[in-house]
Amino acid sequence: MDPVKQFQQEKADFISKMRQDEELKKKSLDWMLHADKYKYIYNFTWLGIPIIKFPQDIQALQEVIWKVKPDLIIETGIAHGGSIIFSASMMHLLGNNGKVLAVDIDIRDHNRTLIESSPFYKYITMIQGSSTDQYIINQIKHFAKDYKNIMVCLDSNHTHEHVLRELELYAPLVSNESYIILPDTLIEFYPEGYYDNRPWDVGDNPHTAMLEFLKHNPDFEADNEITDKLLITEAYGGGFLKRLKS
Repeated sequence: MDPVKQFQQEKADFISKMRQDEELKKKSLDWMLHADKYKYIYNFTWLGIPIIKFPQDIQALQEVIWKVKPDLIIETGIAHGGSIIFSASMMHLLGNNGKVLAVDIDIRDHNRTLIESSPFYKYITMIQGSSTDQYIINQIKHFAKDYKNIMVCLDSNHTHEHVLRELELYAPLVSNESYIILPDTLIEFYPEGYYDNRPWDVGDNPHTAMLEFLKHNPDFEADNEITDKLLITEAYGGGFLKRLKS
């Protein structure tokens, strides 16, 4: 067998075995829950700007972006800005004159200053407002009309109602064989009441919204191979949604 094909086959075989290893999956979930006591995901930066993600998710996003080669990435939720700087740096590496369009209901001045100081800011456009407000949606649609290969990351309010509405609004923009990324589907697998100061919980989160969305949108499916190989991921439970080729 060709050595490259052999390597790929061995990798697929191990991912398949991990998928069936319930003990390993439980240990991974327990580890994430334990590490969260120390705000583990706050420990990392991308090019000097805080990126609130597991390193595994950063690696997975790199793989997906490099495979899909989008010319537009739409992100809801900006926070400190590391995620959109990451996406912008990937656009630079792709060299396709791509852009990152980011939306947040509150872009704080100190975060805006950090983002605008990045050498990759030239790839970014930011809009302040609610990601589900029709006025904002109209702006996004107008911006997106000139792009051919679009990916979306939904990482703002994590309630079922809000995420489901985002999915309904943004899914039509996603290109064939591209993705909607849903961070924080892992909320469904944490103990009930864990987020005692947040409006989301078990039964009311991105994972439940994802399941409801997939019931009525057969042109999307959860790409479980990604989450199966990560195990430690905010998208635990299938938060990488791929649009099937029509």
